[in-house]
Amino acid sequence: MTRLWLRHEVRSTERRAAVVPTDAARLVAAGHQVTVEQSPQRVFPIEEYLTAGCRIAPAGSWVDAPADAYVIGLKELPDEPAALRHRHVYFAHAYKGQHGAADLLRRFTAGGGTLLDLEHLTSEDGRRLVAFGYWAGYTGAALAILHLRGTLAVPLRPGSRADLDVALATPGERPRVLVVGALGRGGRGARDACAVAGIQPTPWDIAETSRFDRPALLAHDILVNAVFSTGPVTPLLIEADLDDPASDLRVISDVTCDVTSDCNVLPVYDQVTSWQEPARALRRGERPVHIIAIDNLPSLLPWEASAAFSAELGRYLLDLDSAPWQRAARRFHTAVKENVHA
Repeated sequence: MTRLWLRHEVRSTERRAAVVPTDAARLVAAGHQVTVEQSPQRVFPIEEYLTAGCRIAPAGSWVDAPADAYVIGLKELPDEPAALRHRHVYFAHAYKGQHGAADLLRRFTAGGGTLLDLEHLTSEDGRRLVAFGYWAGYTGAALAILHLRGTLAVPLRPGSRADLDVALATPGERPRVLVVGALGRGGRGARDACAVAGIQPTPWDIAETSRFDRPALLAHDILVNAVFSTGPVTPLLIEADLDDPASDLRVISDVTCDVTSDCNVLPVYDQVTSWQEPARALRRGERPVHIIAIDNLPSLLPWEASAAFSAELGRYLLDLDSAPWQRAARRFHTAVKENVHA
């Protein structure tokens, strides 16, 4: 019997669930024991998990879960305990030199636990198998368009796609939008959001970025970055671009948010933005430029994003000994060795 433990998310703006009730029911039917922590913010009521056959536990009780449990979440762990002894499944963002990554890996080393980073649950050819990219791209593009139009309601609040689409479809300015990484999950989402707003975006992917045309990039009002990079690359923008008198750029939406990583393709800002302040000025005056860089964009559409993600993840949770999980474990052990010798 495999024990799965769905933890409460400590981030107050995180309303998504890695496993939704319908998929939890399938896991229970397959013979897994599924425990779900109570959470006042999760978009799915705890009663739905109880009906699905799950066990219910208090928020944060995963620290006392059986040692063989897989603790499943989405975003960051709390700062305690200092030693992590379980197998943790979530987006840790710990392998690209991000801020705090080394400390996190030391916590796993101290407790003998294992990180199975969902970003590195991949196929044999390196393709990511589960991701929120589509809804991140959709929301990131939508926020940029609404902000440029002056109709973005702040602070941001979670809602439904239907409500967001009403706001996007309301007549308003149709800016020139460039989507970089247009053929990936995030890029497809961004292009679909543009379509709802009546905008035909310029799609760039590998072919266009390999013969980079900076003046063409700066000829757009909005840049949506949906590039997923695994190593250092040529930046899309540098500081000088923001001061270029020929630039028309007004809003940058960084869906990827690799801000503290060596893989950052937008080294023109150094802090993510928030639901309280989604857009921050990089340049003011007559030619203002704003950055939107929210690292949990899909949580603004928690039901839709969770349902799509859980459908993907649920298939792999049925067999946690399969090759993708083994690859994720090997990536973790490699990162630990690199951290020790750093």
